[in-house]
Amino acid sequence: MREHLSSEPQPPSTVDDTVLVQGLRNGEEWAFEALVRVFGARLLATARRLVGNEEDARDVVQSAYLSAFRAIGEFQGAAQISTWLHRIVVNTALMRLRSRRRKPEESIEALLPAFKADGHFVDRLSSGALPADQLLEQQETRRIVRGAIEQLPEPYRAVLVLRDIEELSTKEVAELLDMTTSAVKVRLHRARQALLTLLRKEIFQ
Repeated sequence: MREHLSSEPQPPSTVDDTVLVQGLRNGEEWAFEALVRVFGARLLATARRLVGNEEDARDVVQSAYLSAFRAIGEFQGAAQISTWLHRIVVNTALMRLRSRRRKPEESIEALLPAFKADGHFVDRLSSGALPADQLLEQQETRRIVRGAIEQLPEPYRAVLVLRDIEELSTKEVAELLDMTTSAVKVRLHRARQALLTLLRKEIFQ
């Protein structure tokens, strides 16, 4: 009777965090492949939203994988591995953004609502009450919304993506960006206003 035995571990049909982490610590190829297969698309999407283009996003994810592989021995399992990987990607993307900032910060003023002399808005749209995640839930507007987000100046895009899309808390965003929570709230409000202005140009005209 012929036996089909393999000395190589086989990828599990569903990835359990404990099994996956142990495989990564052992340097098993299937574990690395599973990591990329299961989490790659979401991590790339997160990086793309933050850095604004495909090439940089792929570089960010590759750098994040390397950081994760090097630090896997320190992973304690206090959070899900997906959460741990997500935070590494966010931090890597933010470092990429900081390295870019060799020119003066772009102004967002032209995208904010204007006022008439009597104090009324020039634009009839609501002034930024709609979070970006609600807009993204509408299938027909996703492409337009993503394009509008990419047009925001980097500091505003980062706050909006982390808070509205990645659903981090205001405190978490403040810690990541080295800002006060009040500054995060102000920047988020202005980013939402600017996003609505950009969407008005694409959708409402």
